[in-house]
Amino acid sequence: MDFGLATDFYSDEPRYQPDLLGSGTQELDLVQIIQQLHESLDPRTVFACFGKIMGQHLPIAGIKLRYNKYQFSWGRNQGLVIKQELVYEEKIARLEYSLTSPLMPSQAKQLQQLQTLVILPLFNATQFQDMSQQAMYDSLTRLGNRHYYIESLKKAIATSSRHNNALSIVILDLDNFKTLNDVYGHQFGDNILSEFGSVLTKAIRDTDQAFRVGGDEFVVLVRGDLSAAEILCQRILSTMSTLPLFNKYQVQTSLGISQWKHDEAATSLYERADKALYRAKAAGRRCFRSDKS
Repeated sequence: MDFGLATDFYSDEPRYQPDLLGSGTQELDLVQIIQQLHESLDPRTVFACFGKIMGQHLPIAGIKLRYNKYQFSWGRNQGLVIKQELVYEEKIARLEYSLTSPLMPSQAKQLQQLQTLVILPLFNATQFQDMSQQAMYDSLTRLGNRHYYIESLKKAIATSSRHNNALSIVILDLDNFKTLNDVYGHQFGDNILSEFGSVLTKAIRDTDQAFRVGGDEFVVLVRGDLSAAEILCQRILSTMSTLPLFNKYQVQTSLGISQWKHDEAATSLYERADKALYRAKAAGRRCFRSDKS
């Protein structure tokens, strides 16, 4: 592995203090440290382990790191500050250390030793997380995919059963999407789907989840009862009516709602919402219906 190292210290702050006899610098067990850093594929866990190791061996109160799209922090931001960069496979990891006291030369050497050890396990962990994200999300709409929906619904039902919380689902599809796709082309259709994904992302609450489960079929898991789901449906329809692209090409959606019943299977919950969706289409489209309406 080739690492590039660049260091930038704030002006008017001492880099190091002279080594003193009996300074107490701990001998590094590099093998054990490497093993600890490679124990997890969660980037935050890897970085927290790195922070703990650095804090044990050096007068470091806190660390910040920016790598690719990731940002991590550990400890407290106080005292002297050192900024450094690590380059790995043409990607730059920027580190910022908060020191409780200036580093001695031997400690500065240890810092450089230790920080080069973190970049590979951190790179592996972030790469694994990126791949996991790709496996769970639809690249076009940036919503969860069918597999992620199935797993999320199982977890949501288990949570609702355990805590007796309300849970509902909303099934949506775009009215006459196939006709629009055939007339204007697949790129146009992709633009419509992407825009609709943005509508759902903005409309749902932090506790809700939206998924694209088929061509123009979407599902939203709503942590709430039918009333909460109906409010969401109204918000989606209202947002769509303000979009120039959707108005120009008369892009509309129909929605079906069902609320989970205790001990009900996920397939039954979906089927009831799907039937409600078809009632919405029969009622003239661009509206929502629940399995009780």
